[in-house]
Amino acid sequence: MYQINFQNPVHIYFIGIGGISMSGLAEILLEKGFPVSGSDSKESSLTQLLCQKGANVHYGQRSENITKDIDLIVYTSAIHPDNPEYLAAESLGIPLLTRAELLGQLMKNYELPIAISGTHGKTTTTSMISQILLAADTDPTLSIGGILKTIGGNIRIGHSGYFVTEACEYTNSFLSFFPKIGIILNVEEDHLDFFKDINDIRRSFHQFAALIPHDGVLIINGDIPELSAITKGLSCRILTYGESSDCTYRPGNISYRENGCADFTLLKDGQKEDAFSLNTPGEHNVYNALAAIALSDVLAIGRDVVRKALFAFHGTDRRFEYKGQINGTTIIDDYAHHPTEITATLKAAANFPHKTLWCVFQPHTYTRTKAFLKEFAKALTHADQIILADIYPARETDDLGISSQTLQKEIQSLGKTCYYFPDFQQIEAFILDKCLPNDLLITMGAGDVVTIGEDLLKE
Repeated sequence: MYQINFQNPVHIYFIGIGGISMSGLAEILLEKGFPVSGSDSKESSLTQLLCQKGANVHYGQRSENITKDIDLIVYTSAIHPDNPEYLAAESLGIPLLTRAELLGQLMKNYELPIAISGTHGKTTTTSMISQILLAADTDPTLSIGGILKTIGGNIRIGHSGYFVTEACEYTNSFLSFFPKIGIILNVEEDHLDFFKDINDIRRSFHQFAALIPHDGVLIINGDIPELSAITKGLSCRILTYGESSDCTYRPGNISYRENGCADFTLLKDGQKEDAFSLNTPGEHNVYNALAAIALSDVLAIGRDVVRKALFAFHGTDRRFEYKGQINGTTIIDDYAHHPTEITATLKAAANFPHKTLWCVFQPHTYTRTKAFLKEFAKALTHADQIILADIYPARETDDLGISSQTLQKEIQSLGKTCYYFPDFQQIEAFILDKCLPNDLLITMGAGDVVTIGEDLLKE
């Protein structure tokens, strides 16, 4: 594997430079004096920012973009070997690294690399932790999988030994990392286009946890089924949080304010210690906050700082994000694209003031929709009214004989009314006709469903 000498900057080219993670890595390298170029399918605010900072960005991926002056190519799991730029790099003998391999090498430059993993909640928990570290004046470098308003983007370049990043399990990318502290929020079935089954996923998370050195710390949700499959044989210190009585960190007296956000008491080793108030809705965020509190204790950050930072945190883009109101209907957008995430978001919405809860759901990938068809149907029944958009295929080309109409039939078999429309314009017209004052509308999914609410608010 090509090893980067961060004291000797070389020209690095990113295939897919406009991605949320790739753009952040490109920005870090620009700050360190590396010549950076890359390509993406279209211009965006992230590519515009990179250009302002000195990157050279091509729109459209073509073989002629790859020139002999490039020393290294970085690519994501979405790039296949038949990609024209990938093929051109191979023909010119230019070394290639995955995004995860680059991120892993970058982590080695920091004294305290912190990696947040889990099937769900990575971006929100990473953002909570970022808010705390900033409030504690630790001057961290942050790489977040979403836009955090506190830093005005997804990346912050600090000058201390703290480095915080999300750690995604897809294609085992997080096994290229070098964390000193690791967090595992949850372990569930997902990405079944890559993993064989839940046991395969558990093995992957166990391998991730085993990367933590003996003087490091694993913070893990103690309620994960078959927890020992992940923690067995680890040499590092292990801290647990969750609902179970044997977890080190637990919540007590959870209650909800009128905005759907929780207040709770922190129990550590069974003893009441502090009271916390969140400004991110839902019970799932109580547990995300517990992981952040446990990390803060490891880093010896005072509880006063932690309490104020968590209260000041209002979430990241596309995580129960308030978009506005139209004709008295409140519009929220959420990134949920897994049954567990959908259930958590819709349960959070139940504590938010509303008359009728509408959910416009855009399934993400054919493989996920097929694998969790019944689970998706059950999760969506937590909404009063359900509208389905077509499946967002992302990287996939084979529809596997599955469609949103398949999911619609499954939902209807549960006795729930469910509407399907083949395009966003029809969905928007239906919403304008049916939604009433004091209704709550959530656009949901990891694709481009967010544009429905944004288009409505422009009218």
